Amino acid sequence: MKRRNVKEIALIGVLGGLAGVLMLFRTPLPFMPPFMDFDLSSLPEMIGGFALGPIPAVFIILVKILVKLVLVGTNSMFTGELSNIILSMSYVLPSVFIYHRNKNKKMAQIGMLSGTIIVSLAAVLTNLLIIIPFYVSLYGMTMDQIIAMCSSVNPYVTNTFMMALLGIIPFNAIKFGTVSIVTLLLYKKISPLLKQYVNA
Repeated sequence: MKRRNVKEIALIGVLGGLAGVLMLFRTPLPFMPPFMDFDLSSLPEMIGGFALGPIPAVFIILVKILVKLVLVGTNSMFTGELSNIILSMSYVLPSVFIYHRNKNKKMAQIGMLSGTIIVSLAAVLTNLLIIIPFYVSLYGMTMDQIIAMCSSVNPYVTNTFMMALLGIIPFNAIKFGTVSIVTLLLYKKISPLLKQYVNA
């Protein structure tokens, strides 16, 4: 048991480190808010959560943030990192809890669909209450200027409600929906190797 715990901790470190590196490969999406970037850093978190459970998934998320801070630091006085932790947990934990009730493909699909819906809604709160107020305060901007930035890539974004409806929610649905699809394609191939390593 002790040896298994050590291997599980090592695996958490590896998956968290991989997630932290994936955070560095970010790209904007067309017609989406310019302050939001797409990445696949939640992929190791989800795979690790499915293989190891919800508590290890939380530690993978925390390791990811620590790795990111070590590699590039923070440009948002940790508000971006806090938001990332909240969103990662909003996506991964519901998915993992549902999947671990009955480990099969259908439950994995239901879990990740639920996680994607929850995180898309949570993203509205984190952006409106954490991220956007930070940039407004730091750079002396106004909400109207933030909306204008979004309107420059999507002219239908004319107010805060439309920014959430046409920007924040779709962006996160695309981002985490993509992670869900990739997880479904990879997990069954990877999970035997992960379990073999932990239990050997």
